[in-house]
Amino acid sequence: MKYMGVDKSYENSDIAILGIPYDGTTSYKPGTRFAPNDIRINSLIGYETYSPIMDKDLEDLKICDLGDIDISLADVKMVQKEIENKVDEVLKKDIKICSIGGEHSITYPIVKSLKKKHGDFKVIQLDAHTDLREDFSGSKYSHASVMKRVCDCIGSKNLYQFGIRSGLKEEFDFAKENTNLFKYNLEAIKDVIKELKDQKVYITIDLDVLDPAFFPGTGTPEPDGVSSKELFDAIKEFSKLENIIGFDVVELSPEIDSSKISTAMAIKVIREMLLNL
Repeated sequence: MKYMGVDKSYENSDIAILGIPYDGTTSYKPGTRFAPNDIRINSLIGYETYSPIMDKDLEDLKICDLGDIDISLADVKMVQKEIENKVDEVLKKDIKICSIGGEHSITYPIVKSLKKKHGDFKVIQLDAHTDLREDFSGSKYSHASVMKRVCDCIGSKNLYQFGIRSGLKEEFDFAKENTNLFKYNLEAIKDVIKELKDQKVYITIDLDVLDPAFFPGTGTPEPDGVSSKELFDAIKEFSKLENIIGFDVVELSPEIDSSKISTAMAIKVIREMLLNL
């Protein structure tokens, strides 16, 4: 897939791809730090730029790949700040951002940066997990707490959660009272898209929203998930949104799935999402 090779020039670009190879708060199987590089290598081997789903071609977009953030891998707070600072730098160029994780904790500093740039906006989360813990293993910045931090940043009523099927009872109770929670599947996306059509929207796709039968290569597999068709149908619905300000795709752990089926899924999800920007 063209554009998934490092090109650090912003010149004439409307979209920037940014790899964030971090898995320092992973709670089960690590390895998501290898995902950006694995996605780049395999996308260059044999994936087409044209999408029959979208009837669009990446060749028609102005995209640059900024490579990976240099992460200190020290204190998680420092990592979060490093991500935020880099996204701040990118957004100064008035271009949209596609971030490739890495684990889901990377979403919070991205949202913080977008908040400074765009003010109020909505966040759509596709995920198996609520990610609404106040903290996990003593960290407020764990991937298990990321959407709680997002709520703190943008307001919980601006969060729309789809595909959720795992979490603490307290997390589900919080979501029922505070967020827009749609459990188990993606069926309500059509109606939500109508509601949010002309509003600013950021989309975060945790690939474990997929059933492990379709996506085994993740450190936090959760059975009874959505199918690949359901996911790509939802992404097609996103094309009806008029102002997507960016997106991320997270939680591919390529070493878990040596067949590269999971990497292929991540590449296709990224392609379809890029064509929505």
